[in-house]
Amino acid sequence: MRKTIIAGNWKMYKTIKEAIELSNGIKRELFKLDNPGIDIVLCPAFTALSEVAEVVAESDIMLGAQDLYWQDEGAFTGEVSAKMLKDAGCTFVIIGHSERRQFFGETNESVNKKIKAALANALTPIVCVGETLKQREARETFKVLEDHVRNGLDGLNKEDLLKIVIAYEPVWAIGTGKTATPEQAQEAHKYIRELLGKLYGKEAAAQVRIQYGGSVKPENISALMRQPDIDGALVGGASLQVASFAEIVKKAAEVIK
Repeated sequence: MRKTIIAGNWKMYKTIKEAIELSNGIKRELFKLDNPGIDIVLCPAFTALSEVAEVVAESDIMLGAQDLYWQDEGAFTGEVSAKMLKDAGCTFVIIGHSERRQFFGETNESVNKKIKAALANALTPIVCVGETLKQREARETFKVLEDHVRNGLDGLNKEDLLKIVIAYEPVWAIGTGKTATPEQAQEAHKYIRELLGKLYGKEAAAQVRIQYGGSVKPENISALMRQPDIDGALVGGASLQVASFAEIVKKAAEVIK
């Protein structure tokens, strides 16, 4: 049984004070959630990691970062290492988000190096894969997914795979108001799982958690969670408000009961 994972990616939002208020509010809202069976992860900006770690320390909520660099230390101005993230209290890290690929030159090669660095430091990578609108309209969705999965996970073994979370994020449905239907999302998730089965065996693929990340809201989380290969959500804008993020977690919990 794959455990559901709901992660909030706060992107470049929230000052330290605002991050403390948001994480405290989420903790209060979810404190009495009856045996949710869900991993809940908050991913604030680097500047707020330590403070949010203190807020969630006595709860079931876990901390994640939005990126990392693959070297442990060195003359890499502006970068943050896996070792530093662990020190700040992180147990998860997002790798290869579409915005990193689009705006900052992230490639399958750099994603691969970052995954290996995260695993070497006992961080759980949330590895993002997904196609743009142009690629979807050109019917290249599966081609893109295979490229991201096969090359992003290059050199990893079955044991490594089981320590990774995959996040399918259709780029055309992020911040655009468009949302993949549950059926479209399931189709992509199923393809990813079948591809992992070819690469690592069906037994291992059946254990990998694949979450959906494309304009997830309280209004669509239940339908998404009912799909057999969707194991949670990577939430963007809706994770920036206590009410909406808590509602997403609660509705996900209702589906998996």
